[in-house]
Amino acid sequence: MSFDPDGGHARRASLEVLRAEANDELGTVVLERLHAGEDPWAFMEEIPSVDELVVWTLRAEMIRADGGRVPTAERDYRILRQIALAYPGLTTTVWSLIGRLEARRDA
Repeated sequence: MSFDPDGGHARRASLEVLRAEANDELGTVVLERLHAGEDPWAFMEEIPSVDELVVWTLRAEMIRADGGRVPTAERDYRILRQIALAYPGLTTTVWSLIGRLEARRDA
């Protein structure tokens, strides 16, 4: 149910399934925050998009499969590229996240 960090992809759930799971998770997060009395105008910009959550989840699975070691910048780039190659529908999101990670590292 997870990626092989060096190439093979054991988890080959369809992108639609991954998006549905992420959408359910995000819905739960929003409801929890609303029930806690938070103003949606204050927190909705903090909530990742469905595709961002899918990418972060797949990335976390790959890191976990690699013994939980925090990846170097180069390794992180390769992990994200593998996700884009395995799920072409996430390519735009992956490149956007790579850009944000690089900007954060440069800051």
